[in-house]
Amino acid sequence: MRHDVIRKSCSQDGSVLDTHAESVVNCLTWTTVANAGGCAGMCVDLTLFPLDTVKTRLQSPQGFYKAGGFRGIYAGVPSAAVGSFPNAAAFFVTYEYTKSLLGAGGPLAAVHAAPVAHMLAASLGEIVACLIRVPTEVIKQRTQASPSSTTYHTLLATLREEGVRGLYRGYGSTVLREIPFSLVQFPLWEYLKTLWSRRQGHTLYSWQAAVCGAFAGAVAAVVTTPLDVAKTRIMLAKAGSTTARGNIPLVLHGVWKSQGLSGLFAGSVPRTAFISVGGFIFLGAYEKVRGSLL
Repeated sequence: MRHDVIRKSCSQDGSVLDTHAESVVNCLTWTTVANAGGCAGMCVDLTLFPLDTVKTRLQSPQGFYKAGGFRGIYAGVPSAAVGSFPNAAAFFVTYEYTKSLLGAGGPLAAVHAAPVAHMLAASLGEIVACLIRVPTEVIKQRTQASPSSTTYHTLLATLREEGVRGLYRGYGSTVLREIPFSLVQFPLWEYLKTLWSRRQGHTLYSWQAAVCGAFAGAVAAVVTTPLDVAKTRIMLAKAGSTTARGNIPLVLHGVWKSQGLSGLFAGSVPRTAFISVGGFIFLGAYEKVRGSLL
């Protein structure tokens, strides 16, 4: 089913709200949206975790093999398991709610303005989701790059050396990676779904939405790989180092100077594969689970 198939609003006690509220609230309760998004996030993160580990080690400043190579390919998976559900749930609740506010009778209700609404909704969704994603990402990537350590020991070491602030190292670079990514992925995904739906004369099945998600994800992944490299370097850098300060242009310049174009696009193949397959599972599962919970 598509995002915008049916519009109905429910109050917290389940009663139907007035017409004005219907333009703001989706027919799906926010619990349904959160559960669908959370389940989709867990499906992707746990299924494709090995590809993410390979990508992280390819981008590590110490090099692929020194970072662990193909050993301990599931290092850091507990962190991903804990964070993936609330992270994805926060994104989709924010995304759907913002899209409803802007699009259904809002300032961007016109058809030609839909991509702008999708961009703004996705950007806000990423900012909120990163509050959950970044701490789990920091611990996950540090464990992936040091497979001899455990997730628990990495967490304790980070808190001991840097405090809670260390868990949010790279928040800015992550947001600056995710927003451009979402600006490409979600408007493209929504556009492809609308185009396909019009051509076949009815709303898409979940597998068709998944195919659109795979293509949109692949395009966005390639475009934003240099930002992902910068984010990984910042998260893995030693506390107090120049890289750890989070200056993205400076980090990218350093990578370009030492490794050239190949360094800026290090890990692009597993990243694109991860996000393409992940987009198929993530957005397809979201549509399927959401439809099942209706």
